[in-house]
Amino acid sequence: MDTIASLFSFITTPVSWVIVQFHTVYGAIFGPDTGWAWGLSIVSLVILIRICLIPLFVKQIKATRAMQTLQPEMKKIQERYKNDKQRQSEEMMKLYKESGTNPLSSCLPILAQSPFFFALYHVLNGIASGQTIGVINQSLLESARKAHIFGAPLAAKFKDSAETIHALGASVVDVRVVTVVMIVMMSASQFYTQRQLMTKNVDTTVKTPFMQQQKMLMYVFPIMFAVFGINFPVGVLIYWLTTNVWTMGQQMYVIHNNPTPGSKAQAAYLERLTKHVTHHGKIRRRSEKTIVKAIVAKGRDRNEFERKFINGLSKAGLAAQTDGTVVKSESQAVVQTEDGTTATTTAAARRQQPKRQTKAQRQSGGTKPGDETSTTSLEKSDADEPQDAKPAAAKQPQKPGSGTRSKAQSGQRKGGPQRPKSPSKK
Repeated sequence: MDTIASLFSFITTPVSWVIVQFHTVYGAIFGPDTGWAWGLSIVSLVILIRICLIPLFVKQIKATRAMQTLQPEMKKIQERYKNDKQRQSEEMMKLYKESGTNPLSSCLPILAQSPFFFALYHVLNGIASGQTIGVINQSLLESARKAHIFGAPLAAKFKDSAETIHALGASVVDVRVVTVVMIVMMSASQFYTQRQLMTKNVDTTVKTPFMQQQKMLMYVFPIMFAVFGINFPVGVLIYWLTTNVWTMGQQMYVIHNNPTPGSKAQAAYLERLTKHVTHHGKIRRRSEKTIVKAIVAKGRDRNEFERKFINGLSKAGLAAQTDGTVVKSESQAVVQTEDGTTATTTAAARRQQPKRQTKAQRQSGGTKPGDETSTTSLEKSDADEPQDAKPAAAKQPQKPGSGTRSKAQSGQRKGGPQRPKSPSKK
């Protein structure tokens, strides 16, 4: 670790200068030799670095979303060229080039933060060995060696000998307890951050090897922190614990406000957005308009959560527009009834369907709805017809079982000229 930290010694001067500036502020409040002054200086250094890395974090999110979008194509390439690894790699690189994505973009925040981490380790290691480093002079060095966090010196390590710990003015038990607690908290925060990413913010409709890799990292990273944490000074543990807590909060904010399409987080977000929009009748925040605009642009490619969101707006008499806004739907409107309740009615009247005719009416060349003239003439002709003109067969009693069979069913026309029966073939 010391060898790696020495490679980043060129950045120890600016890192030590930032720590000294924060120490000047906190030293005036808590005292220059207290652990609060030096500990908060390290925490402030982390916050400053992470604020500067926010653009890289945004780029990491976009790269991760792009990689998730490419997972189905990547799976097809793996299945197609599973026996030719070289061709598989070539097709993968071609896919990355065509889509404009870079697999290493998701690691940018960690890579950019590494120099500051090792520079801080180099500074704290110099404090532990009693050497001035960067802008930390002899007086600041003595002040830093007196600073303790819950009884553990900033420069003490879990594996330090009892003589080294006693030289820093602390006991072995205090150092071991503080370092173990910090390592456990550091590993737990890393595990929780990765777990919420896997369980809430991953597209569950696509099962790819990328998800298996992320699931493996969820268990590998905490183990790595636990193994390497025993070699870190207490000040570096404070730095890394603050970094993990910041990452966890940042990830929770992204999951809550900008979830991955198709994930459980998106289902919860769209449900909250539906309730908000139906209650207020409009979208206020720009981020919400961006998400609604993307959903409208998808058209038929929407997932089930997005379709449910659009249907929820329609039921409330609202319609999402291409610019991300929401307006009153033209097909539905909410009206207030006499008793004070609200009801949803259609603005345009439904087209009335023609009345269905009976089978007898269809066989007799039935009249069209509303054609009262033809109906009246038929009724009149039936009324004027003498009773003797009716067929004698109509006066004969019907045989049992034949009452349900009408003249129309037997092929005879009703109310019109009768069709002659064809001679039966014997």
